[in-house]
Amino acid sequence: MKTWRVSTWCGAPTWASGTRKSSSYQACRPAISRRRHKQMDIQLSIGMASNARTWAIHDGRVKPDGIELIPSPVHASELFWRQLKFGDFDVSEMSFSSLIMAMAAGDDRWVGLPVFTTRRFFHTGVLIRKDSGIQSPEDLKGKRVGVPEYQQTAALWTRGVLQHEFGVEPKDMEFFMERVPEQSHGGSTGFKPPEGVTVNQIPLEKNIGSMMLSGELEATLLYIVDPNLIDRSTADLWSHPDIAPLFPDARAEGIRFYQKTGLYPINHGMVVKREIAEDHPWVLLNLMKAFNRANDICNRERAEHVDYYVETGLVNAEGGAALKQPLVQHGIRANRLVLETAAQYSFEQGLTPKLAKLEDVFAKNTMDQ
Repeated sequence: MKTWRVSTWCGAPTWASGTRKSSSYQACRPAISRRRHKQMDIQLSIGMASNARTWAIHDGRVKPDGIELIPSPVHASELFWRQLKFGDFDVSEMSFSSLIMAMAAGDDRWVGLPVFTTRRFFHTGVLIRKDSGIQSPEDLKGKRVGVPEYQQTAALWTRGVLQHEFGVEPKDMEFFMERVPEQSHGGSTGFKPPEGVTVNQIPLEKNIGSMMLSGELEATLLYIVDPNLIDRSTADLWSHPDIAPLFPDARAEGIRFYQKTGLYPINHGMVVKREIAEDHPWVLLNLMKAFNRANDICNRERAEHVDYYVETGLVNAEGGAALKQPLVQHGIRANRLVLETAAQYSFEQGLTPKLAKLEDVFAKNTMDQ
């Protein structure tokens, strides 16, 4: 049975029969040609979170050459579900874990772009119940542990660090997942619990927050309360008297891990619809250059603010100099170790059947960036 959708760009119904090129981009290609701007720009939708490294893209201070971007600020949890299930955006932020899982399952709709706007020491975000008997990471063995989504990149990193740094393997914990299959990233990538790992579905009438407060869960790998279409928790666990962080000094643990491994974990990359990359290969590097310019603006603005703190003595001169050195950069060369480590964790944890190769994930003309 044929269906039709009305394009928001060309305003005319277009028949689609479920083929890969039945996206809004494909439906409107004639309109794009007719409605090009004086600079011959092509118009692409982009979905991504709003943070210091994307603000210059969102507010238009940075514009990719030859491209008119239509940005939508969307929470990452919701964005990845929408992109994996519906392909809502031509360009988008994307979970690195879900991307390599989707590709391993034969989903070739996307080409990776090595742009990484968020990083964190994710394992320092584990929360525990104070009455759970958990005093150290090793005490997580045998415990009931919540996770919004088992395959999400933050959870991937946390399990990897727990295994490699503290000897706690995924099979040592019993997991409870909040997101339901029809509104999850795993629902589109074909997620199944890895062999030997127990993953229970949290009922719709409950969520991680309520189960942590009731004692049904003893810990959670991470916790999300930001409003979006797929996460359900709302309770403020961080200030609740019965809840505490696994690492009381998260900063010290992050420093320890970074000094030992040199890893500052990335969370999300960017993707471009493959049909666009194939029809307009120049788009990829033009987008890369734009994100690099946005990153430079972020670094420059932060460096300018550092001077105030140095001049007033709130930060010493050595600290001020360090803060002016770029720490976060896009591209493969600056991030190969962290990307290969994430791919290794995915393979070790049974999320991908073989070790993902970066050249199979990212656009070939970005591999030298």
